[in-house]
Amino acid sequence: MKQVRIGMIGYKFMGKAHSHAYRDIPMFFPHIAEPVMQAICGRDAEGVSLAAKQFGWREAVTDWRDLMERSDIDLIDINAPSDMHKTIALAAAKAGKHLFCEKPLALSLKDSREMLEAANAAGVKHMVGFNYRFAPAVQLARKLILEGRLGQIYHFRGWFLQDWIIDPDFPLVWRLQKDIAGSGSLGDLGAHTIDLAHYLLGDIQEVVGMSETFIKERPLPGSMSGLSAKGSQSDEKGPVTVDDAALFLARFANGALGTFEATRFAAGHRCTNSFEINGSQGSIKFDFERMNELQVYFTSDDEDVQGFRRILATDPAHAYAEAWWPPGHTIGFEHTFIHEIVELLQAVAEDRQPMPNFEDGVKCQQVLEAVELSIAEKRWVRTDEL
Repeated sequence: MKQVRIGMIGYKFMGKAHSHAYRDIPMFFPHIAEPVMQAICGRDAEGVSLAAKQFGWREAVTDWRDLMERSDIDLIDINAPSDMHKTIALAAAKAGKHLFCEKPLALSLKDSREMLEAANAAGVKHMVGFNYRFAPAVQLARKLILEGRLGQIYHFRGWFLQDWIIDPDFPLVWRLQKDIAGSGSLGDLGAHTIDLAHYLLGDIQEVVGMSETFIKERPLPGSMSGLSAKGSQSDEKGPVTVDDAALFLARFANGALGTFEATRFAAGHRCTNSFEINGSQGSIKFDFERMNELQVYFTSDDEDVQGFRRILATDPAHAYAEAWWPPGHTIGFEHTFIHEIVELLQAVAEDRQPMPNFEDGVKCQQVLEAVELSIAEKRWVRTDEL
């Protein structure tokens, strides 16, 4: 069985999610290439050493450049903050390493295109981390659309709602700083909704949007870990330089209309990542907080039993379900990463590009920048302008 030896840069929220996936794959997907957790990298020597021991990596390093020079590493996993994605990816491509990069791919469309060009020129495999594609219920939604069972698609309605920074005293973490994160709720949450829309319906043609930053200043952080943070001992504050909420309308190339909302200020919503799609022959609804379910409605049902039905996507008829538990036994957030990396490892073994790859990351970034330009200039913007 082929092995893929991995060097991972980053060890917080996404680092733990990716590590968990690498560890579980040999148990549940033994027929694919085996991921070898060779080395994990982080700037803090003590923190990354503890992570290596906890997550199961063979060794820890503090300089990501060391990973590029090693002949015992085939793939670089990038889940460091967004401002480092481009630099690391370009170096890894130059070194001939395959690439797995968390979203958003880069801070700008220009940078993301440069990353795609470098990866293609080097002939390496490249994947971007849009894990929500890999929920079995989302895979079922795509199947119903591709088979034409919803008929002509009229509407896509997507929203990703959180409330983790609604407290004005929550510290100024890196995700609230444009020079590191690129954008706020739009790039962090909206990117996932945009990718799901691309995956399910195809290209977005034009957009018009608006955004708001509700809390303009926040206390400086003393420490950060994933989505949590503690304030510093001082009363000093810094400016929030990204959006807290963003909304936009869209028109798809296939004629469908779309509405998108991303916010971190929706009280009571921990991780409401949802979409609804309406077609001439039916509709579907998905909410990641109930990720094993897809709500389905068909106009062809007899009138006396018409209505949305709950499909539990845990039977062997659904994607990836055979690898897990008996029907009705649900899976969770972490399994989307496992399925995502299964696709990556299969692509490496089969000598093809995985899906989604850097091209999908560029396409998402194109929409993000079109929305930002629309907000700045208060007009509709076509994605092909960029």
